[in-house]
Amino acid sequence: MAVLLYFVVQSVAQQVAQDSQDNILAASARSVMDGARSVEGSISVDLPYSALSMLDSVTDERVFYAVWLGPEFLTGYRDLPRPPLRDQSTMAFASREFLGEQVRIVSVGRPFAVHEGQVLVEVSVAQTLSGQRQTLTEISHMALAIGAGFFAISAILALLVARSTIRPLDLLTASVARRGPKDLRPVSAPVPHEMVPLVASLNTLMQRLEASLARSEDFIAEAAHRVRTPLAIVRTKAEIIQRSVTKAENRAALREMIHAIDDSSRTAGQLLDHAMVAFRLDNLAQETIDLSALVQDSVERLRPISEIKDITLMVTASDAATIKGDSILLQSALHNLLDNAVKYSPAGSRVEVALRCGDFGPRIDVRDTGAGFADLDLERLTGRFERGTNSSGIVGSGLGLTIAKDVIEAHGGQLRIGNNPKGGACASLLFPWS
Repeated sequence: MAVLLYFVVQSVAQQVAQDSQDNILAASARSVMDGARSVEGSISVDLPYSALSMLDSVTDERVFYAVWLGPEFLTGYRDLPRPPLRDQSTMAFASREFLGEQVRIVSVGRPFAVHEGQVLVEVSVAQTLSGQRQTLTEISHMALAIGAGFFAISAILALLVARSTIRPLDLLTASVARRGPKDLRPVSAPVPHEMVPLVASLNTLMQRLEASLARSEDFIAEAAHRVRTPLAIVRTKAEIIQRSVTKAENRAALREMIHAIDDSSRTAGQLLDHAMVAFRLDNLAQETIDLSALVQDSVERLRPISEIKDITLMVTASDAATIKGDSILLQSALHNLLDNAVKYSPAGSRVEVALRCGDFGPRIDVRDTGAGFADLDLERLTGRFERGTNSSGIVGSGLGLTIAKDVIEAHGGQLRIGNNPKGGACASLLFPWS
């Protein structure tokens, strides 16, 4: 390990020294380049004394330079190697041998305008490495001696500390890792005295998180009630007033108001549903769900609305299937698909809901007899607030398919949407086998 430490320290020290030298070389080369001027189409280079003196002031190394105007040599050491530039405005570094000594070279280029167009001025500055290597060797030997002593002491202390701390920490880690997403009980695994404050802070965080989750759930439920109830009252009063109004323009205004209320109510409701879905996805329940019962319940909830439009809801459950998941979320996903089917179906038509088991797993298909999806980019319609081109005049917020997709993907399934060959749209929830 001491030998390894020696090479590591030597490598780091060499890199630091080289970076420092590269920075000074780069500054020197830029200073020389700053002395280049284009005057009336001719290039002149004024070599400033400070450009090379900054290298002499750091060490006793030898310094070389060369200035080229395109392929034409201007001044300096003609045979000084030039690291190739990637383009006309970059800087390149290289280590080469020059005049029997190892040198570090930097080349920098800059294009200038001349009568014939543009010409590249290239400045190369080099510095020998002998003094730097001697200094690095001394630093490495000193660091090796100090490091070896500290390493020996650290190894002994680390061995003693590890025996007393690692096992309790492993027990704590295993205790937390075994917990489910809803298990926010305080951590009770034994830990060393030094870790007691950490465990106490972790338990406090869990208590706050549990209280925050409970408040969020209560808020969503309360907000849903407080938003939907006033809108429903306003709509009812508007309908009552509409019956007593005789002027056509007033009745039209009331119809527009009722439509706006429906749109606001729908948007507010789906925003709250989306918030509820996002909340429950982070705490996904794992109940045993009978999909046949889920379909029947969702259809019955929507039947009063479908009967108002004289739309028949038909249910076909050819296979029985049960899965593990969150019944509230799945009911919300299916309700949104059914609601879309009823909204976009003409009066006197039907909506078919089919439950069957395929190769992938159980699936629920919702088919309507409306106009179908007019958009070619069906994937776009599953984004938030995205609506189809044929949704004009139909109340909606563009969140129904988003909710359905988020829910089914959280259960490891897929949402597929498309058009029926015989007309209408089809939306399917595909579940994996539990």
